[in-house]
Amino acid sequence: MAVVTKEEMETFFATEFPQTSLEIVDFEKETITIRQQTDDSNLRPGGTISGPTMMALADCAIYIAVLRRIGLVALAVTTNFNINFLKKPQAGKDIFARCHLLKLGKSLAIGEVSIYSAGSEEPVAHAVGTYSIPPNKS
Repeated sequence: MAVVTKEEMETFFATEFPQTSLEIVDFEKETITIRQQTDDSNLRPGGTISGPTMMALADCAIYIAVLRRIGLVALAVTTNFNINFLKKPQAGKDIFARCHLLKLGKSLAIGEVSIYSAGSEEPVAHAVGTYSIPPNKS
Protein backbone atom coordinates (compact mmCIF):
# COMPACT_ATOMS: atom_id res chain seq x y z
CA MET A 1 0.00 0.00 0.00
CA ALA A 2 1.09 3.54 -0.70
CA VAL A 3 2.33 5.77 2.06
CA VAL A 4 1.55 9.44 1.53
CA THR A 5 3.85 12.12 2.91
CA LYS A 6 2.66 15.00 5.06
CA GLU A 7 3.45 17.44 2.24
CA GLU A 8 1.44 15.40 -0.29
CA MET A 9 -1.51 15.28 2.12
CA GLU A 10 -1.39 19.03 2.73
CA THR A 11 -1.33 19.67 -1.03
CA PHE A 12 -4.26 17.27 -1.54
CA PHE A 13 -6.35 19.02 1.12
CA ALA A 14 -5.48 22.49 -0.19
CA THR A 15 -6.65 21.40 -3.65
CA GLU A 16 -9.64 19.18 -2.85
CA PHE A 17 -10.89 20.87 0.35
CA PRO A 18 -9.79 24.53 0.15
CA GLN A 19 -12.52 25.47 2.65
CA THR A 20 -10.88 23.54 5.48
CA SER A 21 -8.78 25.22 8.13
CA LEU A 22 -7.32 22.02 9.57
CA GLU A 23 -3.61 21.75 10.26
CA ILE A 24 -1.71 18.47 10.28
CA VAL A 25 0.42 18.60 13.43
CA ASP A 26 1.90 15.09 13.65
CA PHE A 27 2.11 12.58 10.84
CA GLU A 28 3.70 9.60 12.52
CA LYS A 29 3.77 6.00 11.35
CA GLU A 30 0.99 4.79 13.62
CA THR A 31 -0.92 7.99 14.50
CA ILE A 32 -1.79 11.35 13.05
CA THR A 33 -2.77 14.49 14.94
CA ILE A 34 -4.64 17.41 13.44
CA ARG A 35 -5.61 20.78 14.88
CA GLN A 36 -8.72 22.89 14.39
CA GLN A 37 -8.42 26.53 15.27
CA THR A 38 -11.59 27.66 16.99
CA ASP A 39 -13.38 30.96 17.29
CA ASP A 40 -16.90 32.18 18.08
CA SER A 41 -18.28 30.47 14.96
CA ASN A 42 -17.44 27.08 16.53
CA LEU A 43 -19.24 27.76 19.81
CA ARG A 44 -22.70 26.75 20.85
CA PRO A 45 -24.77 28.33 23.62
CA GLY A 46 -23.04 27.87 26.95
CA GLY A 47 -19.63 28.70 25.54
CA THR A 48 -18.48 25.25 24.47
CA ILE A 49 -17.11 23.95 21.19
CA SER A 50 -20.02 22.58 19.16
CA GLY A 51 -20.54 18.87 18.57
CA PRO A 52 -20.51 19.27 14.77
CA THR A 53 -17.08 20.95 15.00
CA MET A 54 -15.67 18.03 16.97
CA MET A 55 -17.39 15.46 14.75
CA ALA A 56 -15.96 17.03 11.60
CA LEU A 57 -12.50 17.10 13.15
CA ALA A 58 -12.67 13.42 14.12
CA ASP A 59 -14.01 12.40 10.71
CA CYS A 60 -11.21 14.30 8.95
CA ALA A 61 -8.61 12.70 11.22
CA ILE A 62 -9.79 9.23 10.22
CA TYR A 63 -9.89 10.24 6.54
CA ILE A 64 -6.29 11.50 6.72
CA ALA A 65 -5.12 8.36 8.54
CA VAL A 66 -6.76 6.14 5.91
CA LEU A 67 -5.46 8.13 2.92
CA ARG A 68 -1.99 8.17 4.41
CA ARG A 69 -1.93 4.38 4.06
CA ILE A 70 -3.95 3.73 0.87
CA GLY A 71 -2.98 6.76 -1.19
CA LEU A 72 -4.90 9.88 -2.14
CA VAL A 73 -8.24 8.26 -2.97
CA ALA A 74 -10.79 11.06 -2.84
CA LEU A 75 -13.75 8.66 -2.98
CA ALA A 76 -13.02 6.84 0.28
CA VAL A 77 -16.13 7.67 2.32
CA THR A 78 -17.46 7.40 5.86
CA THR A 79 -19.86 4.49 6.31
CA ASN A 80 -20.25 4.58 10.09
CA PHE A 81 -19.38 7.12 12.77
CA ASN A 82 -19.89 7.15 16.53
CA ILE A 83 -18.78 9.84 18.96
CA ASN A 84 -18.96 10.14 22.72
CA PHE A 85 -18.65 13.60 24.26
CA LEU A 86 -16.76 13.17 27.52
CA LYS A 87 -16.40 16.67 28.97
CA LYS A 88 -16.84 20.30 27.99
CA PRO A 89 -14.03 21.52 25.71
CA GLN A 90 -12.43 24.79 26.71
CA ALA A 91 -13.81 27.76 24.77
CA GLY A 92 -11.11 29.92 23.25
CA LYS A 93 -8.75 26.95 22.87
CA ASP A 94 -7.97 25.04 19.70
CA ILE A 95 -8.90 21.38 19.60
CA PHE A 96 -6.71 18.49 18.53
CA ALA A 97 -7.68 15.07 17.19
CA ARG A 98 -5.30 12.12 17.53
CA CYS A 99 -6.17 9.13 15.34
CA HIS A 100 -4.85 5.65 14.85
CA LEU A 101 -6.27 2.94 12.64
CA LEU A 102 -7.69 -0.12 14.32
CA LYS A 103 -8.11 -1.99 11.03
CA LEU A 104 -7.11 -1.43 7.44
CA GLY A 105 -8.56 -4.01 5.07
CA LYS A 106 -9.16 -4.10 1.32
CA SER A 107 -12.62 -2.56 1.48
CA LEU A 108 -13.00 -1.11 5.01
CA ALA A 109 -10.86 0.86 7.45
CA ILE A 110 -11.70 1.59 11.08
CA GLY A 111 -10.15 4.47 12.96
CA GLU A 112 -10.24 5.60 16.58
CA VAL A 113 -9.94 9.27 17.55
CA SER A 114 -9.43 11.11 20.82
CA ILE A 115 -10.10 14.85 20.86
CA TYR A 116 -8.37 17.23 23.27
CA SER A 117 -8.52 20.92 24.12
CA ALA A 118 -5.15 22.60 23.63
CA GLY A 119 -3.04 22.28 26.76
CA SER A 120 -5.08 19.44 28.28
CA GLU A 121 -4.20 15.76 28.50
CA GLU A 122 -7.78 14.67 29.21
CA PRO A 123 -9.86 13.84 26.14
CA VAL A 124 -13.06 15.82 25.61
CA ALA A 125 -14.46 13.33 23.08
CA HIS A 126 -13.81 9.87 21.68
CA ALA A 127 -14.90 8.68 18.24
CA VAL A 128 -14.74 5.55 16.12
CA GLY A 129 -15.44 5.64 12.41
CA THR A 130 -15.47 3.25 9.47
CA TYR A 131 -14.46 4.21 5.96
CA SER A 132 -15.33 2.38 2.77
CA ILE A 133 -12.33 2.04 0.45
CA PRO A 134 -13.22 2.03 -3.24
CA PRO A 135 -12.02 -1.01 -5.19
CA ASN A 136 -8.67 -0.73 -6.91
CA LYS A 137 -9.36 -0.43 -10.65
CA SER A 138 -6.04 -1.85 -11.80
